[in-house]
Amino acid sequence: MIAFRYIVFAIISTIINLFFQYLSFLIYSGSFSLYIAMFIGTISGLVLKYVLDKKYIFFHTTKSKKDESKKFLLYTLMSVFTTIIFWGFEIGFDFFFDNQNAKYIGAVVGLSIGYAVKYFLDKKFVFKD
Repeated sequence: MIAFRYIVFAIISTIINLFFQYLSFLIYSGSFSLYIAMFIGTISGLVLKYVLDKKYIFFHTTKSKKDESKKFLLYTLMSVFTTIIFWGFEIGFDFFFDNQNAKYIGAVVGLSIGYAVKYFLDKKFVFKD
């Protein structure tokens, strides 16, 4: 059941990420717009995924605001590794394929791989009890 929930949450977070990227492109399409959009999408997906993972996957209750801050910081640190995967695929698809939607396909592939890796990182380093 946890695997199913994790997959559903990963899909929801991916949709939120791509939605905010799409909005970013609507607002700004100039220099570095892909990188700006990826950053905005990453932040939006990160916050949502942290809340869902903490509460419904790892069933973690923080003891204080300091504990919450430490958990979120560690969760974010683990996200750096998976974000490199995600951004690599999105940038790669955007670069190699002559299609406006290629970046989104790359994002989905990269996020899928990244979230699979992230589960194990979070289990081992963030929400270990």
